[in-house]
Amino acid sequence: MWKIIKRTDLHWQILIALIAGTLFGIYLTPYVVWISWMGDLFLKLLKMVIIPLIVSSIITGIAGIGSPESLGRLGFKTIGFYMITSLLAILLGLALVNIISPGVGADLSLAESVENVPAAEQSLGQLLLGAIPENVFGSMAKGDMLPIIFFTIIFGFFTNLSTPQHQKVIHNLFESLFDVMMKITMAVIKLTPLGVFAIIATVISRYASDTAALTQVFSRMGLYMLTVVLALFIHSQITMNLILMLARINPIRHLKNMSTPLLTAFSTSSSSATLPLTMDAIETKDGVSTKITSFTLPLGATINMDGTALYECIAVIFIAQAYGIDLSIGQQMIVVVTALLAAIGAAGIPMAGLVMMTIVLNAVGLPLEGIGLILAVDRILDMFRTAVNVYGDTCAAVVIARSEGEKLNV
Repeated sequence: MWKIIKRTDLHWQILIALIAGTLFGIYLTPYVVWISWMGDLFLKLLKMVIIPLIVSSIITGIAGIGSPESLGRLGFKTIGFYMITSLLAILLGLALVNIISPGVGADLSLAESVENVPAAEQSLGQLLLGAIPENVFGSMAKGDMLPIIFFTIIFGFFTNLSTPQHQKVIHNLFESLFDVMMKITMAVIKLTPLGVFAIIATVISRYASDTAALTQVFSRMGLYMLTVVLALFIHSQITMNLILMLARINPIRHLKNMSTPLLTAFSTSSSSATLPLTMDAIETKDGVSTKITSFTLPLGATINMDGTALYECIAVIFIAQAYGIDLSIGQQMIVVVTALLAAIGAAGIPMAGLVMMTIVLNAVGLPLEGIGLILAVDRILDMFRTAVNVYGDTCAAVVIARSEGEKLNV
């Protein structure tokens, strides 16, 4: 049996782990504590490689891009793609939540306590200014990805402006570091099925302990959950796939190639933790060059949150509907703009999801207590929106690679 599993492709191993973890969490709830450490270990190992992998890959990639003009062109394409797709996602969410109106008649008694929700007193400008690190080593210690990426891009850019002798030394150093980090990453990736199994079993076991309460919450919140999942599906499988087809990329083949990072993103609810698997799949299966993946994917894992921005927009309008507050067209446009900017600015902040939510709620004067309405089902929806976030990153990588004239496998 073990030999058969070892011969199976990684994405099938992860799918089996998802099913097995779900069954374990439902039927063997008391024993989940015995295996939960495997999920914690897997996430720690992934997080261990993220920062050195990002730093070495971005510097190597920028050095490979060459001239500052080429880097500027690639940066413009990448950020432009992320901004446009995030805006399309938010507008789609806004349209669906207004059409379906899941918050009308919602049961306010289901709201949970939210004593420690951050009030997000900073302005969006201050949040974006936080992308510039005062101490890059402090940012690395805290895991603040946006400041790390900002500094690394600046370092790579000015490396290309240094003398050829120094360029060669720096390039060889970081290329060697990147090679070592990829070998460590590949070793960690082999543990993915075990990590996914433990993580899913742990998550499911939390809900399995009180099925009656869970059924009540899901039945009352079903329309809200349906709205979010439907919007995420339309954005990822229709909007993004149309963009892929316009770029002469086969969306079905691309989706199949991305099955491993997408299943891992769904299980872990972390774009950053999935980044090593995403980079590996894009390079080895889709055939995108390292110079494209090393720039677009780390940046995307930090600032490109199609699924999260869409979710924030739906959640805020849902809260307004639940409290009987009719938002004007102008206020809804404020929600759109604020959700788009908060998705970028809040990337490196602890409890980023709640901070983003409170920023948008504050922008239109809605009660922060409304967050309690959606907390019960947030963890489940987080899995879906993270998978969409990662899929958006992968689409950006292949579209930009195609625009740069690269020959791909899709």
